[in-house]
Amino acid sequence: MKRPIPVAVLLLLSFIITKAPAQVQLNDSAKISLITSSPWYGEVYAYFGHTAILVQDDSTGINAVFNYGYFDSSQPNFYYHFVKGETDYILGATSYEDFIAEYGSKGQEVVIQELNLTPKTKQRLFEALYLNAMPENREYRYNFFYDNCATRPRDMVEKYTNGTIIYQPTSKEQTFRDLVHECVSVDPWLLFGIDLVIGSDADRTIDLKEKMFLPKYLMDSFDGAIIQENDTLQYPLVQNRYVALELDMERNHPKKAMLFTPFVTAIALLVLTLLISFFQLIRLNTTRFVNFFDTLLFGLVGLGGVVLTFLMFFSVHPAMIPNWNFVWLNIIALIATFLFWVKSAKNIVYFYHFINFVVLTLFLLLWWLIPQQLPMATIPLALSLWLRSGTTHLIRRKKRRDNKRFKSSSYFKAGWGQ
Repeated sequence: MKRPIPVAVLLLLSFIITKAPAQVQLNDSAKISLITSSPWYGEVYAYFGHTAILVQDDSTGINAVFNYGYFDSSQPNFYYHFVKGETDYILGATSYEDFIAEYGSKGQEVVIQELNLTPKTKQRLFEALYLNAMPENREYRYNFFYDNCATRPRDMVEKYTNGTIIYQPTSKEQTFRDLVHECVSVDPWLLFGIDLVIGSDADRTIDLKEKMFLPKYLMDSFDGAIIQENDTLQYPLVQNRYVALELDMERNHPKKAMLFTPFVTAIALLVLTLLISFFQLIRLNTTRFVNFFDTLLFGLVGLGGVVLTFLMFFSVHPAMIPNWNFVWLNIIALIATFLFWVKSAKNIVYFYHFINFVVLTLFLLLWWLIPQQLPMATIPLALSLWLRSGTTHLIRRKKRRDNKRFKSSSYFKAGWGQ
């Protein structure tokens, strides 16, 4: 996952080598390696690390890094297409020196795994990479879990390697969400946001190849992999591994821990909601301040519901639907917010609060049975909505009961001529 440097994006391999791939014959001593960089905490897109393929041949002067992680954020409607899952990434090529200089300036660790490939395989793989980097071939539709800057290099190595690559299985059962948590746990708000938008499909147990969407897991899998050419011939995929750049913690470290994490903020909101609801129950009326609070609370939830609705029903990102956060974070809250200030719509508002109260009661009671790992901050947030809907419904019932008593008393007195 790498943001493009404009010059590097437009740099074709023809500026690094002057001949077409079919005319360039790699020396038997040429090296093709997998490059894996550690996460960089300067940008969200770099939290997951990065993978590229390095081709080195002293006899021809080739020293090129093939990188499937370039994207152009200046494209029209980039953020809309990014959210919708219609982002095109590019295979670019740059020199090894420029690659190392860039990652060294950020303090990232860079590990190089020299692949144990035959000369024929190296030639085929190099030619395929070169052709793939041409302007007419270099774009591909990015998919975070299934088709990204880590899975593409793996697929290229598998496709052009003689025989079959056999990976050593891992004993630990993990999900897509587990692996994402490993990468973004340093940023509680980012973690919270991701947990809100990815649905229950991200909580299924995934196999080893699916784990390779993360560069670190791809690197570890290559370390233990073997190439099986026939019934008797097998050998390690990686013949040499070394650290080209050491991690620099002074320049590359996670953000400092923050006090107001999503859970702390949600608890603070719940306490405020309890106080407002308590005083409203004592006074048995709704003030403008309470209306403003409900408008803000349900309005923000409704806006979150708009985003969630778009991701669930219009985005092509994987693992977005079904999403159980939609029970409390939905667009209906935004619609109800506009009716809070309309007197003629008060019956509709009360009906909304009653339904919302019932649904959230079931949601909270059955929270542990929901087949999706929901963030803990969901509980106090849902409780805040539950309290406001419950309080509104309770006051409505009490007022209706008091009005019935008043009417009954008036009719009774009228019957006695009073």
